[in-house]
Amino acid sequence: MNKISRNAVKGFAVAAAIALSLTGCAPNPAASFKACAVSDEGSWNDKSFNEAALDGIKKAESELGVQSANAESNSSEDFAPNLQAMIDAGCNVTFAVGFNLVDAVNAAAEANPTVNFVTIDGWSNKATNLKPVGYAMQESSYLAGYLAAAYSKTHVIGTYGGMQIDAVTAFMDGFYYGAKAYENETGVATTVLGWDPMAKTGDFMGDFAPNSGVSKSIAQTQLQKGADVIFPVGGDQFGAVSSAIDEAGADAVMIGVDKDIAKTSPQYAKWVLTSVEKRMTNAVFDIVKDLSSGGEFSGEYYLGTLANGGTALSDFGSFDSMISQETKDALKRLSDGIIDGSIDPKA
Repeated sequence: MNKISRNAVKGFAVAAAIALSLTGCAPNPAASFKACAVSDEGSWNDKSFNEAALDGIKKAESELGVQSANAESNSSEDFAPNLQAMIDAGCNVTFAVGFNLVDAVNAAAEANPTVNFVTIDGWSNKATNLKPVGYAMQESSYLAGYLAAAYSKTHVIGTYGGMQIDAVTAFMDGFYYGAKAYENETGVATTVLGWDPMAKTGDFMGDFAPNSGVSKSIAQTQLQKGADVIFPVGGDQFGAVSSAIDEAGADAVMIGVDKDIAKTSPQYAKWVLTSVEKRMTNAVFDIVKDLSSGGEFSGEYYLGTLANGGTALSDFGSFDSMISQETKDALKRLSDGIIDGSIDPKA
């Protein structure tokens, strides 16, 4: 009996070892999944929304073991060919990054109903194989506007955009109304340069070219008018704004967009009060993770909000000690109000 038991135990041990070995060698289902992306004109190294989206693909490649491919667009003429290149590459899902690709990706989705696409900052013309991803950027920008007004010594703050499109003006709307919330609460009159949400007029570069002369010129003009906090909404304009501040000898700061600019571009950290994060990396990674593990593709709209962590203000970094506890408490109160619906960040 003892001998049989020992043999049985030995057999179980061998079986367990074989099972463990087979488990270790089991193929990763994600390894055959290909996640792809096509950039807007700002390039993958824009320190902004294109780079944030590509970071999600890279994270999926590293952590999940998926395959990837991408195509960088130098102009709008590249959008359709680049999307076709991803189709030809056998991509399981292709992310079209930025509002400007919305027409091209809708056309691609409609022409290729068995291929899945995601449009970031765009919309779907009801193609079931196209998932729109958007962000309520007015929410975190409202907090940034309040913070800018509270921090400002001149009581003049400024903003400007790359192009006058909804994906840009949502930031500017929130920034304006957040500053006005501070004005209404404290009685301290605050001027917001660069955007009037009622008249729908303001300062725009006309493109998203990084650190362009036009960008720097707008920043210089706003500084001359007394702005000591500037919020550029146009990809990587942080070199242009910091140069304008330096050359003017101004005691001024800026607010970053899309990523935590003080961390991703530390050369600008001494000017970055905070950043309004559009957390595209998270959304891209989560979508790829779900699909590569066997999840079913859905054309349902995803909206990043303060509530779900899709957008947020970055930490204040070296400026933390310069922001009063009263202001920090107010930002928490305002954030809670936006989340529970008692505060409208666009009013």
